[in-house]
Amino acid sequence: MGSIAINLQEVKRRLSAAALEAGRSADSVTLLAVSKTFPADAVRQAHAAGQRAFGENYVQESLAKIEALADLRSALQWHLIGPLQSNKARGVAAAFDWVHSVDRLKIAERLAEHRPASLPPLQVCLQVNISGEASKSGLAVAEVLPVARAVVALGGDRLRLRGLMAIPEPAEGLADQRAPHRALFELRAELNTHGLGLDTLSMGMSADLEAAVLEGATILRVGSAIFGART
Repeated sequence: MGSIAINLQEVKRRLSAAALEAGRSADSVTLLAVSKTFPADAVRQAHAAGQRAFGENYVQESLAKIEALADLRSALQWHLIGPLQSNKARGVAAAFDWVHSVDRLKIAERLAEHRPASLPPLQVCLQVNISGEASKSGLAVAEVLPVARAVVALGGDRLRLRGLMAIPEPAEGLADQRAPHRALFELRAELNTHGLGLDTLSMGMSADLEAAVLEGATILRVGSAIFGART
């Protein structure tokens, strides 16, 4: 794990090169370091190397990690990117800054209900099954607009719908990687014609971050390229 700082620099180099090719500022893309299955010490090392935003998949593991890093809480931003069951929404609503994996209205309702009034609104994305895979969670494209409207309606000061998240099926080659990311970009544009004002596209991982940046990603979820292979 001594190479976390070096790995971070390499990922940022890739991000900057892709942004340059896309005619975008590298600052328009947030790098989310996906620390799932890695210990709190790995997060500390990444933080010491300048990383601020961290993504977690598993609720119990992440809550323990957030607690272990309580001394850094004001310096870190925590994003839940994995599946969320409604019975675990209370802990997540109190501990996280963002939830990317809202895949049904009930989850958004629970998060809004349990978000402490003392905290800023929880920032959320709707997870879209953009590749239409039977094995993948996420809303079907046709379901997104009515759910988005319902989430905005319940938001108030507890919840704010920011955009869309997707995990496209793996593809070889830049053109094939770009296609699902472009579809998510176009879906957000379509939603915004209905006045939803969405500004976030959470898409792109270690293997396809260039394709995602070229198609308008605003948050990249990068794990193995920063922390190494998971055991």
